[in-house]
Amino acid sequence: MEKDYREYRTGQGVPKSGSYICQSGAKANMNKDDKFPVCPDSGQDTYWQHDTE
Repeated sequence: MEKDYREYRTGQGVPKSGSYICQSGAKANMNKDDKFPVCPDSGQDTYWQHDTE
């Protein structure tokens, strides 16, 4: 299976349910159509990637 390298910004809609990891390495489970939150560690806007591991 190919790894999905797309990044999503805070505030964008979650494309599919699953585990995501932010720039700082914090992981979070999200549901489809939720909005990507700020970083759980810093509280700042961040980029998220689908955690495929």
